Amino acid sequence: MNTLDDSIRHALEKWRDTPGALLPILHALQDELGYVPPEAVPAIAAELNLSRAEVHGVVSYYHHFRQTPPGRHVLRVCRAEACQSVGADALIAHVQKALACGFHETSADGSVSLESVYCLGQCAAGPAVSVDEERLYGRVTPEAMDELLSELRGKP
Repeated sequence: MNTLDDSIRHALEKWRDTPGALLPILHALQDELGYVPPEAVPAIAAELNLSRAEVHGVVSYYHHFRQTPPGRHVLRVCRAEACQSVGADALIAHVQKALACGFHETSADGSVSLESVYCLGQCAAGPAVSVDEERLYGRVTPEAMDELLSELRGKP
């Protein structure tokens, strides 16, 4: 059995008897694989006695769930009001141009997936971004973003 099948089976076994199991199962797959593979939808639907459309509807409704593998790095840009008030919109335009992709997309070289978030808890240090849910950056300027993108594109 391949790792994808193992991941799906493990998530189903762990969460199937939990009330409202669909979201925990989807989160488990997203956490382990970085996305919810389309191949998982029929198995989840069958296990939870749901239609494929119901499962797909939840996956496609929430922006948190990816349906394709992410880039090597995931860059999240805060779009909350505090960050907007100090230049997040201009930073977003800059990073989208630099990556040649929009939110919920991945750069052509596969290095960076761009996501939006509505608070990183850095309201006093906006505009804020995070990388791979591990590193936070505050007061990010377009120049600082260019340096960060250069670093991310150079990393495997």
